[in-house]
Amino acid sequence: MKRFSLRNFPLENKTVFVRVDYNVPLEKIGGKTKVSDNMRIRASLPTIKYLLSKRCKIILGAHLGRPKGKVVEELRLDPVAKELQKLLPKVKVVKLNDCIGREVKEKISKGKLGEIFLLENLRFYKEEEKNDTIFAHSLADLADVYINDAFGVSHRKHASLHAITEFLPSLAGILLETELIQLRKALKPKRPSIWILGGAKLNKIDLIKQALKKADYILVGGALAFSFLKAKGVNVGMSKVDRDSTMMAKKILKKRTAKKIILPLDFVAASDFSARAKTEVVGYNQIQTKQIALDLGPKTTELFKRYLRKAHTIIWNGPLGYFEWAKFSISTKEIGRFLGTLTATSICGGGETAEALKKFHLQHNIKHLSTGGGAALEVLSGNKLPAIIALEKNYKKFRYVLSLS
Repeated sequence: MKRFSLRNFPLENKTVFVRVDYNVPLEKIGGKTKVSDNMRIRASLPTIKYLLSKRCKIILGAHLGRPKGKVVEELRLDPVAKELQKLLPKVKVVKLNDCIGREVKEKISKGKLGEIFLLENLRFYKEEEKNDTIFAHSLADLADVYINDAFGVSHRKHASLHAITEFLPSLAGILLETELIQLRKALKPKRPSIWILGGAKLNKIDLIKQALKKADYILVGGALAFSFLKAKGVNVGMSKVDRDSTMMAKKILKKRTAKKIILPLDFVAASDFSARAKTEVVGYNQIQTKQIALDLGPKTTELFKRYLRKAHTIIWNGPLGYFEWAKFSISTKEIGRFLGTLTATSICGGGETAEALKKFHLQHNIKHLSTGGGAALEVLSGNKLPAIIALEKNYKKFRYVLSLS
């Protein structure tokens, strides 16, 4: 289905509401709260700069954390506004203390073209997460056009992503379109296509089904590996696993396509769940009852590399070990480094994967590192995002209205 395109929509001198994903990590330095990772803010700059070139007045709407419909002082967007101002030193960035109301509307209406207004945390209103139409109308009332450039939350059916599209012509921003184009390469890949699936979360049934359809091989690491091993009757000791995921793995292993699944040969196992625990490398079928496996072993890392060398498309979702602790981060680092030596198109989706790659300064080894966690997972699973469906419906609704104006 079609969507309005940023490139051919009449935006000159318009007031534009842009939904961005500024849900960024903060840290306190010398008593001041600062943004510790500005990747998501930087990712919004191409759309913002394009709108500035069209002499637009820009309203940015975003959320931070989970205030649950209440004003939480620590979750105000002032540090975000300061970071954005640093990135756009020649542009006036005005931080507002609310996101709706007469005062907000007056300040924006008195503003000049080429200025940016950052609204206060949208989730200070419970109506945002409830997809409330009246709240969405109050946001829409501030602007002439709406742009969704918040890929990372587009799997949410919230007022600033969904209901707002009922009231304004609505477009996809540059980041949103780029994410969809890149992630969809996973669904129509150049072959051979290799998927790496890991991470701590075991609820990836849609993703695994999609991988079984689209991949030539699926390399399984992280906690996901233990579900498959337990389903095969292998003792996994105290390693992370649950009954539902094991049952799911049993069903998957009965499929004809299950031969695509490559399981680990060995693990780094610990005596207990601790950064200082005694460790040893053990075979996949030698994990002791009181041991917990927390990383892939060297044989498995080399096995995975052999498969990855042949790939034209690589999809990675989920770290391969408990990367937060140095001694269990080896396989994630090794594979991240190795991808930088390949010519294959590598696409990484999922918040934990991005976090791990950035922690080890390996993000530049990846052709596309998604800004979305849950949203990337949904696209890779072959599901349509609610906010994208809303943009497509908006195109149907407004194209006739605009053709008459």
